[in-house]
Amino acid sequence: MIEKIQRQFALSRQGAKDLIKACFACILSNLVLMIPVGLLYFLVGDLLESSNSVRSSFYICGCILCIALIFATTYFQYNATYLATYVESGVRRITLAEKLRKLPLSFFGKKDLADLTSTIMADCTFLETSFSHFIPELIGSIVSTTLVAVGLFFFDWRMALAALWVIPVSFLIVTLSFKVQDILGKKQMDAKMACADGIQECLETVRDLKSNNAESAYLVGLDQKIKAVEKRAVISEFGTAAFVVSAQLILKLGIATVALVGSTLLIAGTLDLLTFFLFLLVASRLYDPLQTALQNLAAIIASRTNVARMNEILDHPVQSGKASLSNNGCDIVFEHVGFAYNTGEAVLKDVSFTAKQGEVTALVGPSGGGKTTVSRLAARFWDVDRGKITIGGMDISKVDPETLLSLYSIVFQDVTLFNHTVLENIRIGKKDATDEEVLHAARLANCDEFVEKLPDGWNSRIGENGCELSGGERQRISIARAFLKDAPIILLDEATASLDVENETLIQTALSRLVKDKTVLVIAHRMRTVAGADKIVVLKEGNVAEQGTSSELMDRGGIYRRMTELQTKSSHWKLIN
Repeated sequence: MIEKIQRQFALSRQGAKDLIKACFACILSNLVLMIPVGLLYFLVGDLLESSNSVRSSFYICGCILCIALIFATTYFQYNATYLATYVESGVRRITLAEKLRKLPLSFFGKKDLADLTSTIMADCTFLETSFSHFIPELIGSIVSTTLVAVGLFFFDWRMALAALWVIPVSFLIVTLSFKVQDILGKKQMDAKMACADGIQECLETVRDLKSNNAESAYLVGLDQKIKAVEKRAVISEFGTAAFVVSAQLILKLGIATVALVGSTLLIAGTLDLLTFFLFLLVASRLYDPLQTALQNLAAIIASRTNVARMNEILDHPVQSGKASLSNNGCDIVFEHVGFAYNTGEAVLKDVSFTAKQGEVTALVGPSGGGKTTVSRLAARFWDVDRGKITIGGMDISKVDPETLLSLYSIVFQDVTLFNHTVLENIRIGKKDATDEEVLHAARLANCDEFVEKLPDGWNSRIGENGCELSGGERQRISIARAFLKDAPIILLDEATASLDVENETLIQTALSRLVKDKTVLVIAHRMRTVAGADKIVVLKEGNVAEQGTSSELMDRGGIYRRMTELQTKSSHWKLIN
């Protein structure tokens, strides 16, 4: 049962237990609220009997007891629903974030940032409301109403039927909206995601939009997306209201049927006045929580879209493996590796080569040849479709990704920095590094040249994603992280692409000091960057076209030589008036 609740509402195990507790609290609270009706029933009975001695002490004590019970059950209900909800919401967000951390990059290739952010924030927020309001109150209303209904049959089955027939009819009407709400909910969510994507894209590309005078045209399209969200929200609300309002109208008929049937039976002499009064009291109290319950049922139906989005993340298979390393050395060996991001679209077809420890292995070739893919596969950002990749004889597909990455220092082509100081951005490479270690790594990456010119030096904040720095400065901080981590394998994906000639030379000098006894895999488009590599692997159309040293490949007169000659010619290009 616990597992089913977890799955149904995307809850943790403790959250499922807390939900059961919250439902019990709502049931208890609803039943306690019926006690005043019982007191009033007995009071009217005493008055109708024209007794000279009304049990004043009994009713005073009863009122005090009702107040105490209502306070106690309300307090219990508040803690079981709201407080437990806040805890579960935090647990759910952390669980989703932890799961995202373990998912392969192939998952993120199919999702965008706005979608994932919406799942963690907006969907979890909706879960808070469902957990604290919708589900417990619905279950509480159904169970407490059922218990009261059973009691009513002991008084008079005819009046019980007159009071209760509207309940199953009302719930049936709302239940029939399942499919309609699923369709409307999905369309509304699609519109929201399209709008969120558009806003995020606008913020990320505002510089390009301004430089191309494309702001007005883009904002026209964004305005349409915003209006689409508004339109879908109105349609969804109307679709829900059509069922809920109809059900609530039916529910209201219960009071009329109780009055009508009760009057008929009273006139016929088959029903006493006190029982008639009791059913009128119960009917006036019985339907109020049920009207809210109908709204809650519709909201729970609508929440299935949000739950499905969270379960999509939670159910996605993770990359797993041993938490210990068994490699003998750090030679990286690709053995007939094949890989495709999308089924039927092979990026790598049959790639085999060895990147030896203590050497620099460069990956070159035309764009789209698979260079970046090879480096990502080497670090197990994705798993290969065919073949095998080993490090020192250890199959990387059998190793936990986080454990495996302890062997790597990686410098990506696209640098990601944080709105923190220069020191702390570099310290990400090694969390427990001292300031001296960080500064040493920074100097190796030639960061001191620009950092010392900043207002607060090494303690200067560099803005969101390093917006206060130039492209080359950001790249050097990323390289400094790799130096600080000092892992036995270094992956450099166009690491010097944003540097000028002088800084590129300084970085290459630092890399030559770092490469001793390490495996270095370099991706580059500029042939002069890799001319001194111990081994060059030329990739074309997902295959290894050539491999060897620079001089060997030049002598062969193949792809490498052609690329080198073309780049030499392009270096002499100049503007002609």
